[in-house]
Amino acid sequence: KAVAGAGADAIEIGFPFSDPIADGPTIQAAFAQTLLKGVKVEHIFAAVVEARKTVKTPLVAMVSYSIVYRYPLGKFLSGAKASGFDAILIPDLPPPEAQNICHTINATGLDTVLLVAPTTSPKRRAEIGKLCTGFVYYLSVSGITGERDALPADLAANVNAMKALASVPVCVGFGISKPSHMKQVAAVADGAIVGSAIVKRMQQHAGESPAAIAKAVASYCREMTSGI
Repeated sequence: KAVAGAGADAIEIGFPFSDPIADGPTIQAAFAQTLLKGVKVEHIFAAVVEARKTVKTPLVAMVSYSIVYRYPLGKFLSGAKASGFDAILIPDLPPPEAQNICHTINATGLDTVLLVAPTTSPKRRAEIGKLCTGFVYYLSVSGITGERDALPADLAANVNAMKALASVPVCVGFGISKPSHMKQVAAVADGAIVGSAIVKRMQQHAGESPAAIAKAVASYCREMTSGI
């Protein structure tokens, strides 16, 4: 609730996975700590049910398809919808495999979000854009998540090219950690996604109360959005 009140238009909730593909060291460490504590899918669903009593901001489940497949798909989607999620973001589900799965997700009333990298071909970008009903998650750089000093100089051109292929918003993630990054992204994209930098601040306050952690993250969110 504190983060939503600090300017977040949507909140991404990551499902811990032992072998993430694109997550950098900060998020990987958080996943490892969470898994050691025995957190499972049903625990996250239960936490979202509780959060939905006060949080009205859209919630996006960021989850590896390996987890969804083993849960399995139908059970995971019904659980996600019932708990209060609005969209499913699957980072390791490319087309054409994604087509039927995305249609199944949409049939439950959940939106789909897929990733597009700078190295993704125009043909594949168009295919991914058609499968996204929530937004397109455009990676500012190829590689893994994590804070960076600067964003690529060709970001605007790449985002504009993606927007020409998609009928849904295009949001940019990977490496966004400074107000200057937010300003750069806001000038061209429909949204900016901040992940590792927020997880880092949660880790910095890990020994404090949940309210204190939320306050620290909310303060950072206000700082990030202050210039846009």
